[in-house]
Order: sequence, then C-alpha cells, then structure tokens
Amino acid sequence: MPSPETTPAGAGDAALQLAVQTLTKQYRLAGSRWRAAKKQGAAGDGYKRALDKVSFTLGPGLYGLLGPNGAGKSTLLNIITGALPADAGQVLWNGRATTRLGRDSRRTLGYMPQQQNLYDSFTGRRFLRYLCALKEIPSTAAGAEVARVTAAVNLAGELDKRLAAYSGGMKQRLLAAGALLGNPRLLVLDEPTAGLDPRERVRLRNLMAGLKEDRIILIATHVVSDVESVADQILLLKDGQLADMAPPASLVAAHAPGGSLEDVYLHIFGDEAEGPEAPR
Repeated sequence: MPSPETTPAGAGDAALQLAVQTLTKQYRLAGSRWRAAKKQGAAGDGYKRALDKVSFTLGPGLYGLLGPNGAGKSTLLNIITGALPADAGQVLWNGRATTRLGRDSRRTLGYMPQQQNLYDSFTGRRFLRYLCALKEIPSTAAGAEVARVTAAVNLAGELDKRLAAYSGGMKQRLLAAGALLGNPRLLVLDEPTAGLDPRERVRLRNLMAGLKEDRIILIATHVVSDVESVADQILLLKDGQLADMAPPASLVAAHAPGGSLEDVYLHIFGDEAEGPEAPR
C-alpha cells in the first residue's frame, strides 16, 4: 500500500507541496446510473462513493494518476482545482487550505479540463486573452504570454481561426496552452492527450517532462504510455481509493515482475481496465 506522507521530489523547489488529506466525495445515484447499480446489486443506499479517504503528498515533479473510467480521477482533480467541494477532507497548497487561497489560486494553478466546452465564436487568440484576464495577467504582457504558450504546443499559426473550425486535437492543444498561461507552479491535466495525433502526443509529453523540475504536474489518464516514461511517481486509483503509489519501476517490481507499467495496470484493475465507460 502507498505511504501517503512520503513522496520523492524532483530537483526543483522543495518548498512546493500539494497535500491531499482524507478526501471523501459521494454522489446520489439517479436515473440510469441508479438502475444499473441496482441491477449489479451495488445500489446500496442510493449513493456512489467516488472518493474514499484519499490521501497523498506531492513535491516538485511529474505524477501520473492512472485508473479506469469510474475510478474517481476527475472527481479528485475537480476537488484539487476547486471546481467541486469535498464532503470531507482537505487539499493543502504549501500548508494552506486551497479553499482559502482566493485570488492566489489563479496564479498558482494551471488546469486543463477533459471537457472541451469552448466558445465557438471566439478565435484561439481571443480565448487565450480571455484566460489571461481571468488569471490577472496584465494586458501589456498578455500578447507575449499567448505567443509563448502557443509556440510551446505548436498552435501559433492557428490563433486567428474561430474555434468552430478547430479540430478536436487543436482544441486540446489550446486547452494545454491555457493551462500554461502565467507559468503556474501547479499544473493539473485531465486526459490531456485525448484526440491528439501521435506526434502531438509525444510533443506534449516531452513538454511536460521538461517543465517538472520546478513545479508539480499531475496528469490523469487511462493511457499508460502518456506517463510511463516521464512520471516520477504513479498514483493508482481504484474504486475511489488509492490502491498504490510509487515510481513506475517500483510498481512493476511489486505487481508485475519482468513486465511493464501496462501489465501493472491490468493486474490492479483487471476487468475494469477494458470495461465500458462509466461515470467519472
């Protein structure tokens, strides 16, 4: 089992720390979800526990959050980023509860959500300038900042197109660029490579690997190859609980000697790894 209080840091700023303490979250089942749970004999009291006392502490570095659909990954990220309240537990950034950070959280956090709910009438440039305003980046610096982040994700030549004309992969790169605005010390990415072609997938993976020395990067995915070669540690989330947490090589040694991280994934999650999409 993981040791939630001890994690290795990268070579960067050791003062950075993200602590997740006994997070618990449950949802009331309704409609088709309740009927499906009842059919499986898992309806219980009509609630689904998405997170069950999840705890861990991260220092500077890159971390992969792996788990099948329905494991609780997006719920965990939504609580860390402040988009969703926890039923119990708390998240601390450098010892301060994130719920008390207020405006400071805008400068600290870069978040790339899984959902592509964008304004189709906006151009890419207008969307990123809008995010600059939300992050309180001065208008005098916003142009250079937009140029910097779009060059990093290979989108600089597409900024004046309307988002309605963007492909799914281009929207993913735009969201990644938005997360990088302001050079945040905490980056949280939810399924960041969905819809990217192989070249852009590798580009994004290498970009994140190059940024990890002086910040904390947490990437939630069910694609093992997205994090296997670049993550300092892997967090395995199963049924709302932290099943294990360790460097990739240590997980392989413990769960799939002689195998790969993908073998670890299949060993931990079994039939869930190949199951149909479930509520996240």
